[in-house]
Amino acid sequence: MTRFRYCFLALSLLVLGGCGWMPLTVTNVATPLPPHVDKALAARIMALDPDRISDADVQQVLRHGPVPRIMLLHGGIFPVHLSMTSFGNFLVGMGYPEEKIRDPRSGDWSYSPYADAERLAGIAAWYYEHDRMPPMLIGHSQGGMQAIKVLYVFAGAYAADVPVWNPLTDFAEGRTSVRDPGTGRERPVVGLSLDYVSAVGAGGAAFLLPNQWSLLDRLHTIPDTVENFTGYTIGVDLWAWTLPTTGRYVSAGTAHVRNVTLSAANSHVLVPVTADFAADPDARAWIDAYRPDVAPGPPPPSAGPNLQWAADVWWSVKKHWALEAQRSLRAGQAAVR
Repeated sequence: MTRFRYCFLALSLLVLGGCGWMPLTVTNVATPLPPHVDKALAARIMALDPDRISDADVQQVLRHGPVPRIMLLHGGIFPVHLSMTSFGNFLVGMGYPEEKIRDPRSGDWSYSPYADAERLAGIAAWYYEHDRMPPMLIGHSQGGMQAIKVLYVFAGAYAADVPVWNPLTDFAEGRTSVRDPGTGRERPVVGLSLDYVSAVGAGGAAFLLPNQWSLLDRLHTIPDTVENFTGYTIGVDLWAWTLPTTGRYVSAGTAHVRNVTLSAANSHVLVPVTADFAADPDARAWIDAYRPDVAPGPPPPSAGPNLQWAADVWWSVKKHWALEAQRSLRAGQAAVR
């Protein structure tokens, strides 16, 4: 009888664990102590101009201080989902810590657009609490739609309460609030706001899939649960059904929204395939010099049309990395010694 009981329990865990976030939960894990930052490093971080982060700033300053999590969200149809693996390698090649991108449990580079958006929001909330800074979300194709859906989860569009989801165990925790690293007070997952989110190639044919129907009248309106959003559209994108004058994003209120139109020479499937740029001295120099408010020089012959997307996203990542590190130090979320 005892053997039967244990077998039944094991089977129950297996079945419930495969059904998304069901009744199984884990107890809350204590919030870690603030990271320690050397005084000299803290002074160098605070002296950075977030709009002009050089490669030296990344290698010698930023990567040694507080680092926000990046959550990559890939497209859903083979081989679209493989593109984000390339982009993850690009980020690491440019200097972003690999452990701040890959899933700590599975080692995956990116999240599926078929995962429950409330689970992803719960994971983002967990990172917000434990890293003491909000994660960045970067989505491609259906993954871009999923990133926007997460913002609507934070806005309370799908549920009044959203469980915190532990990425180390891949189970929901028994709570729907986190301890705010700035104030030390409990706050619900619903209502959290991220600093930076971007989407490229979102919409179009993906609306034919039931999991994206809820975004039919929402995709291009960005809620106030993000401070800065960048929407990228490819000049002619048969997958996303966009032309140079369509697919623009607008703010629902306070979100700062940028729209960037990429060359029609970009491939919807391959736009995030960027890993080789980090190892190409000419492409890397072009990316390091890139600023969205200055007309870029001609790209190196060795680079493809997706160089602009890589450069623009990397510029934003560096900017918000610096801003969040400075905000963390200013608020005392990182202990200076």
